[in-house]
Amino acid sequence: MKENRVVTTQCLSGTGSLRVGAEFLATHNKESVIFVPNPTWGNHPRIFTLAGLSVQYFRYYDPKSRGLDFKGMLEDLGAAPPGAIVVLQACAHNPTGVDPTFEQWEKIRRLVRSKSLLPFFDSAYQGFASGSLDADAQAVRMFVADGGECLIAQSYAKNMGLYGERIGSLTIVCTSEDVAKKVENQVLLVVRPMYLTPPIHGASIVATILKNSDMYNDWTIELKGMADRIISMRQQLYAALEARGTPGDWSHIIKHIGMFTFTGLSEEQVRLMAKEYHIYMTYDGRISMASLSSKTVPQLADAIHAVVTRIA
Repeated sequence: MKENRVVTTQCLSGTGSLRVGAEFLATHNKESVIFVPNPTWGNHPRIFTLAGLSVQYFRYYDPKSRGLDFKGMLEDLGAAPPGAIVVLQACAHNPTGVDPTFEQWEKIRRLVRSKSLLPFFDSAYQGFASGSLDADAQAVRMFVADGGECLIAQSYAKNMGLYGERIGSLTIVCTSEDVAKKVENQVLLVVRPMYLTPPIHGASIVATILKNSDMYNDWTIELKGMADRIISMRQQLYAALEARGTPGDWSHIIKHIGMFTFTGLSEEQVRLMAKEYHIYMTYDGRISMASLSSKTVPQLADAIHAVVTRIA
């Protein structure tokens, strides 16, 4: 910021920020290939494809361990062509709930920089993962600190409760002030025919909170309360499954972070749960931990125990 190397443009929440960044990169980045995690948020491939980028995948989730396929991730990124774009979710990975450790992030950063890849961060859940805005931003700050280029699509939809206001921003960190000026002009050319000017009401709410220290402190306290509640739901669900002696290892539920978790349930088990227990989730077994409460955890645990016992 002090060196005037940062360009920030208000966009239509995280989705709009991704789309504006994708349009800009499709026109100005030499390499049109963009790598996204496998799996990733279902809207990512559509956004990037419609913007004119060629979507490819890198390994991310390991179904066997229900954790990060770190070796596969490094191998796939290491084989990416120089100049390719890499989408990295800053925290609380959607849909898996699996994040790299800080040590793994550092190895990812070194590889991305050594291969001259361009990181494009999707930051949809800052503060909503650990409860700390700083901790959830650490991966992004690692890349900013090394002086290289990166893009960050920031959403305030969840962490400020402004989903319907569509408030977000695209930030592009450049190598120099001169480059930043040129980038800003080109981003404005993308925005002008797309939506011209962004909505003002939600942005005013965000700006008011960020500029007022008392409001900012209140917000961080409430944000941590939300994150802690989700963490509590993870602990309660894990404890309920353990208490029932449900077959298998369910420790991934408390190891994952953020709103979502891949339960490890198969499509057959998910369909049986919907048919007999009227509990619904996506067929890949993803659930929203934020949708649970202390009252519904026992019901979910009973259903999971039943379908896992019946269908191995």
